[in-house]
Amino acid sequence: MAKYESQIKRVPYTQHAVYAKISDLTNLAVIKDRFDDPNVQAKIPADKLEAVRDAVQHMEFTADTVSAPAGPIGGTITVQIIDREPEKCVKFTSTKSPVNFKLWIQVLPISETDSKIKVTIDADLNIFMKQLLDKPLRQGIDKFADMLAMIPYE
Repeated sequence: MAKYESQIKRVPYTQHAVYAKISDLTNLAVIKDRFDDPNVQAKIPADKLEAVRDAVQHMEFTADTVSAPAGPIGGTITVQIIDREPEKCVKFTSTKSPVNFKLWIQVLPISETDSKIKVTIDADLNIFMKQLLDKPLRQGIDKFADMLAMIPYE
């Protein structure tokens, strides 16, 4: 198993609001709407904008699952919530993915109005896959945390 942790990201919303949003994945469908914001698009390299747009538009959400295109490897990746620790953590597992992994999002308060999040992924990678995916996973986990920090949690 290979473990990757994002940087800790500040979120200008309460711990309760953040947890409420991420513990019901239908709430994350705002990602599709937020992608149309020019400020969000400006954070994506121009050569990858169309691929990201396509991936975002094909995402599907239920209360317990989110599915997204698997990019160059093809197919779809689906993750499912397997545990909710109220106000603190939501844990996921891959149910449809070329690589088995567990992912969790931790939420902690900073103050009465702000909180912080950290994303961790524990992937079942053989030595070859680890060499191939190490850098993309390190970068991807931080980008995922950045995306979570940009969501409006009100």
